[in-house]
Amino acid sequence: MNTTPSSTPHFTSTTASDQPRSDRDQPQVDATKRMPAAGERALVLGGGGSTGNAWLIGVIAGLFEAGLDVTDADLIIGTSAGSTAAGQITSATPTELLADILATAPPRRTEPAGSDGGRVPIRPTANHMETTSAIIAAAEDAADMRRRMGAWALETDAASHSSARTQWRATVAARLPSQVWPQQRMLITAVDAHTGEPVVFDRHSGVDLVDAVAASCASGFAYSFGGSRYIDGGYRSNAENADLATGYPRVLVLSPFGGRSRTPVDWGMHLATQVDELRARGSRVETIFPDSNSEHMFGANAMDLSLRPPAARAGYNQGRALAEQLTEFWR
Repeated sequence: MNTTPSSTPHFTSTTASDQPRSDRDQPQVDATKRMPAAGERALVLGGGGSTGNAWLIGVIAGLFEAGLDVTDADLIIGTSAGSTAAGQITSATPTELLADILATAPPRRTEPAGSDGGRVPIRPTANHMETTSAIIAAAEDAADMRRRMGAWALETDAASHSSARTQWRATVAARLPSQVWPQQRMLITAVDAHTGEPVVFDRHSGVDLVDAVAASCASGFAYSFGGSRYIDGGYRSNAENADLATGYPRVLVLSPFGGRSRTPVDWGMHLATQVDELRARGSRVETIFPDSNSEHMFGANAMDLSLRPPAARAGYNQGRALAEQLTEFWR
């Protein structure tokens, strides 16, 4: 199956408390240490920039309005732009989220945007794709690649400025209808910039939801909180991190980048590899990718905010078209 990416809507946020938690009160506890499968259905929301986030919301809204609500998944896995979408669909209806995207048609902008569509706190390297491709090419394996990506992000001094951190946190918070972790199981991926170690946050990690999402969306810079710094969750395993759904009988993967990966196949990070492994362990897996009419909105155009509405519409049309086909699988 195929579908199209999406961006991040704006909301007035609500918080668990009037005063944000201080960094020292937020231990980073990796959720993979308490990961037994506890349900039937897992929804995997991949990264894909601002257009990817909009597409994700569009697909989910299309399914929802056609009678299939996938937001009731027992597990939701969010990576980068998908982490923002995960926070959104667990605190607002897909219809509301889609309407917010379609109500605003921002002009094309050339200044940097974060992987969830928000403005980044620092200006990333001009040739971001070229730099990261060179890092991948030089790396010996996935762990080495993550360490190199973290070191590169940490080289930018501005990433450590408290004003930059505050700005990025506010940007991400404005896109979440609520800053409270949902009761249903939700996993947000990131990578420790200092060590290159993968990190998975959940509501038991002692980390505010907005910080988890801000870390997962940190592309080209390192987001700091709790005494550590983090980079984009897409470097953990791939843009989807579908391996975290192991043990769930039914897994639905929404991938704005169409399952593509820039890493070598033998690193085991490709979505196709992870889908094969899930199926080998007994899971039924369905994937939705952007269709051929909308795939141009991802990749090089993933940060073009003017493409958010058309990406959301494309996703919506795909969702409606696929709802009947997916109903038996999901229910």
